[in-house]
Amino acid sequence: MALAIGSKAPDFVLKTKTAEGLKDIRMNDNLGKKNTVLVFFPLAFTSVCTQELCDLSSGLGAFTGLNADVFGISVDSPFTLEVFAKKENITFPLLSDLNKDTTKAYGVLFENLAGIGDTSARAVFVVDKAGTIVHSEQTPTPKDLPDFALVKAVLAKL
Repeated sequence: MALAIGSKAPDFVLKTKTAEGLKDIRMNDNLGKKNTVLVFFPLAFTSVCTQELCDLSSGLGAFTGLNADVFGISVDSPFTLEVFAKKENITFPLLSDLNKDTTKAYGVLFENLAGIGDTSARAVFVVDKAGTIVHSEQTPTPKDLPDFALVKAVLAKL
């Protein structure tokens, strides 16, 4: 079950691949600076994940205008995520949770997706500058998308 509103957001250090090489992204680096939107998604290159992340990327200005950084998190490798981001023009960092520790810490492990193994469920969290989860949503199925209008409304109140 996804972490509840009011919970302290677990810190993490996850890898992303940039032109300069692998880079660590730490959740707590945003504390005191910006709000954070964590978008967990099952797998790169799947139709619903591609739609979700492309839509987020094309509307990224709305989130930055609300003083928020967006991070996508999946169990794919950082190398797969780099190729996916380039192919689909995704402009926010995609973070690799290959060992699934962060997915488990946030309570959004989707066991045995389509018989291929455990992945992240489709979920979104808004973490305020103090590190508290102020919005938590896990969709009923991986085919359903989170309510990003609600995410923006939550950010607008922070």
